[in-house]
Amino acid sequence: MSSKLLASGNEAIAMAAFDCGVNLGCGYPGTPSSEILDTFSSLGGSAEWEPNEKCALETAIGVALAGGRAIVTMKHVGLNVAADPLFTIAYSGTPGGLVIITADDPGMASSQNEQDNRRYARAAGVPMFEPSDAQECYDFLKAAFELADKYRGPVLFRVTTRVCHSKCVMERSEERTAKRTGSYTVDPASNVMVPAFARRAHKRLRADLAEMAALNENNTYNKWIKGSADLGIITSGIAFQHAREAAPQASILKLGFTYPLPRETIKKFAQSVERCLVVEEGDPVLFEEIGSFGVAVENKPEMYRFGELNVERVRRIIAGDVTPEPAPAPGKPPQLCPGCPHRKTYEVLRDMKCIVSGDIGCYTLGVMPPFNALHSCVCMGASITVGLGLRKMLPEAEARRVVSVIGDSTFLHTGINGIVEMMYNPPATGHVVVILDNGTTAMTGLQEHPGTGRHLDGSSAFALRPEDAVRGLGVKNVDIVDTTAEPEKFAEILAKRLAGNECSVIIARRPCILALAKHKAAQAAKGE
Repeated sequence: MSSKLLASGNEAIAMAAFDCGVNLGCGYPGTPSSEILDTFSSLGGSAEWEPNEKCALETAIGVALAGGRAIVTMKHVGLNVAADPLFTIAYSGTPGGLVIITADDPGMASSQNEQDNRRYARAAGVPMFEPSDAQECYDFLKAAFELADKYRGPVLFRVTTRVCHSKCVMERSEERTAKRTGSYTVDPASNVMVPAFARRAHKRLRADLAEMAALNENNTYNKWIKGSADLGIITSGIAFQHAREAAPQASILKLGFTYPLPRETIKKFAQSVERCLVVEEGDPVLFEEIGSFGVAVENKPEMYRFGELNVERVRRIIAGDVTPEPAPAPGKPPQLCPGCPHRKTYEVLRDMKCIVSGDIGCYTLGVMPPFNALHSCVCMGASITVGLGLRKMLPEAEARRVVSVIGDSTFLHTGINGIVEMMYNPPATGHVVVILDNGTTAMTGLQEHPGTGRHLDGSSAFALRPEDAVRGLGVKNVDIVDTTAEPEKFAEILAKRLAGNECSVIIARRPCILALAKHKAAQAAKGE
């Protein structure tokens, strides 16, 4: 039995995880993946926001080592943070089911790059599924757990922005798998990757991948849609939807289980058509790998590597049209909210002509007018360490203008290590770090973090205050100020700390107005 409903890809993933009896969902919020764990929790699943993606994956590995099923959710750049455990758990595997959901962001709707995480599957040797709509998100996640059970190893599950957020009518099974009871078998040869054990594990992994490739020749996750022999399109993910509409007459091989690839199926498809074109969003991953099989396929022009695909762009790819594309309609540039507590902070930094090393979050928008007060931004946590490098290289007068700015959630994500580095290898001029503490993970949807005092489901939790953390790491100069209410006080403190030679942390604390509204609404719903 099944029921039909309208759902987004993220909602479908959450429903599949719940129906598969997932014991724990772990993650760090990041667009376009954030709604998965929120939905999973609302369905009754056990879910946690972790300090960062590495912690999330490692916690999930522990669940799976104890025989449970776990999902880990993150945006594409989050997998960079989790890559260390990913590459090793691919060798050792887990007796429980472990599925890692990576949500890529072609076109960078809310990201600092548009890396293609299909590369991770090939680099780490981890099988990968790529759904093209909500129904496949639901069906493929179930298949991913079946594969994880069969081969006792992790599975990557790659979605993209349009798949995550687009809705379609889907069928949800009424069957529910019971959650597993945990148990642990002591097996150092499988679970302790010292070189002698890891060498054997690597060979086993490659043998499993070869077996999976053979399995991939005959499954329901790849679709061969027969059409005209004049044009064949090999595609995957959301690009399939665009290709189907752009060329309804074409023969299409849609790949859903995209690593390891079904080599023989691809060869037979290419031989069945006069022209074989690979249509994929992002990097030419399929094109390169299919070419390595000795199969003659045509790649999209380089200009279509950038940004999201759509029906019109796929039509242009098929036609070989490389003329300049029409400029997109101008949109309103992003900006900090009118009541944002970061606004006064950036006004002071701008007026004091600080060189500001920034970080990832809504406060990154300090780079925009009228503030123009952010001068570098690399990745989560980098503001502190990049600022330290600037201080060590610049002449003293300029070095004393350098300030690192980081949010409260990002500080707990990877900023703590920067404080350790600051205290261990301080610049001669000292350094100043400003933690913009608005009490939430704002840009990705106002999620909780270890400093808010609330779990993902809103229940009470331990709250790690940034001032306690930095004092514990040896920072003696710790100031707390509401820059919105007292901008002059903030400017006075900042000037004093910039003039000294010690390392200092200023915490600019004022709640996000949107988070306050969200919590008031949640309390009202509970009758509190």
